[in-house]
Amino acid sequence: METKVLTTLEEIKIFSDPYRLQILNVFNKLDRPATVKEVSDEMGEVPAKVHYHVKKLEKIGLLSMVSTKEINGIIAKYYEPFSGEIQIKRQDEQNEPSANEMMRSETFKLLSELYEQNKERFFRQVSNSEKPHARITSSPLYMTNEEAQAFFKEVTNMSKKYETKKKGEEYHRYEFFATIIRNDME
Repeated sequence: METKVLTTLEEIKIFSDPYRLQILNVFNKLDRPATVKEVSDEMGEVPAKVHYHVKKLEKIGLLSMVSTKEINGIIAKYYEPFSGEIQIKRQDEQNEPSANEMMRSETFKLLSELYEQNKERFFRQVSNSEKPHARITSSPLYMTNEEAQAFFKEVTNMSKKYETKKKGEEYHRYEFFATIIRNDME
C-alpha cells in the first residue's frame, strides 16, 4: 500500500477541510474515475466550486487525473482519489509555538471531521438494517512505544489484502477508522 505523508500546514489545511473530505467521499463512493461534473451533480453543487477544491486536492496528491475524453467538444478530465494510507507528520523545522498550535488545530479539525463522518455512517448502518454490519471496539492495550508502532503497522498491513476487489465475487464497501493513542492520564 502506498503512503501519502502530509507534513506542511498547507497540506493539512487542504486535507482537513470538511468540504474537500466530502468531495473525496463522493469519489470513493463512485468507486471509479469520475469528472468534476459527475461529483458536483452527486453533491448538488456548482461544478466551478467543486473544481476549485479538486485542484487543491490534486496539488497535494489526494486526487489524480487519470484520463481525458472529448465529449461534445469539451475535454472531460477523469480523477480518482488516492487509495493508500494518509499520514500526518510534523516537519522538524516547525518549532515555532504558533506553527505547532496551528498544526494541532488543523489536525484536531481533521480528526473531528473524520470521526463525525464515520460516526454518521455507523449510526446510519445500525438504524437502517435489521442485521447491522457495523462494529465498534475500544480496548486498553499495554505496549512499549516500539510495540505500539509495530501494532499499528501490523493493522495497516493486515488491511492491505482487503483494499482491492477480486473479480467474480460480490463485495461490500466497509469503512475502517482507527486511532491509537498513548494514554498517560491514568
